[in-house]
Amino acid sequence: MTKHRSKNALIEAIQVEHLRLEKSLALISTRDMVEQGAVGTWSVKDVLAHLTAWEQLLLNWYDAGLFGKTPSPPLPTGMSKNAIDKLNQDIFEQNRKRPLASVLNEFQTSYQQVLVTMLMVQEEDMFTPGRYAWTGRLMLADYITSNTCNH
Repeated sequence: MTKHRSKNALIEAIQVEHLRLEKSLALISTRDMVEQGAVGTWSVKDVLAHLTAWEQLLLNWYDAGLFGKTPSPPLPTGMSKNAIDKLNQDIFEQNRKRPLASVLNEFQTSYQQVLVTMLMVQEEDMFTPGRYAWTGRLMLADYITSNTCNH
């Protein structure tokens, strides 16, 4: 559950955490970004591709929900830990051979897409539990938080 209680606070948290990550990335050489070991066997590039993929999942779930469609893949709240681990492994496999520049570009583009989308969402829609059928008993803000500033 999100600790944020307003749209502005949530968007600020997304921006602050992204900026913090950007500052850390600025200290890492491009060579080091592709070396395994940043998180387990994943490189920094792999982590950025993972974060981007989860942001894109959020946007896809949100878009599907707006049009009354069932989001795919299933939401993490309906997935087992093994299914989430498999999804994360699939994300890794899909991105591991991509060039660093491509991953960095998509990382920045995805962040901007999330910000633009979240700025358009009404605060009440973010913080009303069950406002969207796909969120179940949770708030949209819970999914936003989980896929951005708290991921």
